[in-house]
Amino acid sequence: MITPARLYDILLAAYGPQDWWPGDTPFEVAVGAVLTQNTAWSNVQKAILALKARHAMTADGILALSPAQLEASIRPAGFYHVKAEYLRTLAVWIRQRAGGDLSSLADEQTALLRKELLALRGIGPETADSILLYAIGKPVFVVDAYTQRIGTRLGMLQQRPARDQVQQAFTRQLPQDARLFNEFHALLVHLAKDHCQARPLCLGCPLGADCPSNLKTPVHGAVTSRRRAL
Repeated sequence: MITPARLYDILLAAYGPQDWWPGDTPFEVAVGAVLTQNTAWSNVQKAILALKARHAMTADGILALSPAQLEASIRPAGFYHVKAEYLRTLAVWIRQRAGGDLSSLADEQTALLRKELLALRGIGPETADSILLYAIGKPVFVVDAYTQRIGTRLGMLQQRPARDQVQQAFTRQLPQDARLFNEFHALLVHLAKDHCQARPLCLGCPLGADCPSNLKTPVHGAVTSRRRAL
């Protein structure tokens, strides 16, 4: 079975540094983590630009907007009624807990911050871990659907594993380093979008020689029975 270190090295060699997560400030990264729920990043970018146009890319800026203004700004990201509530709740926490500056939480205990984030409405495990890693700089490995799909196909995971088991599978034998986890997750997303899709595109995959689920290229567009099963 492929090791996490080898997986990381192969993907880094194939794709190069990804420089995630896009955002000018830790607060913008946190906002993006909320807005990206159930929507494409291109839609999130439109919402972020709209918030910036209203000078609302701070906790105080978000809270200064009326509900109608906030909803109109983030409308491109979808589910704007509930996401506006999520952003307000997060902004209040950031203002009260960090004085508006998420970077000030860098020395706080990760487990405590995660518990507090998960207590906020609209902040689930994936969003909380994204904020911890990408906005605050904590060495927390983000687990999403892509991570689980890739891990299962590589034989690193059993079916329907617990989140902490997924994190351990990808981070064992690796240093607890936020920059490395940042890069690793971004590389997995790249792989999932290029090859390890719901219906895998194995031709040209950099993990072809290491993946036990590797599918041979269908001839003349024919689909193998194994591919249909997946």
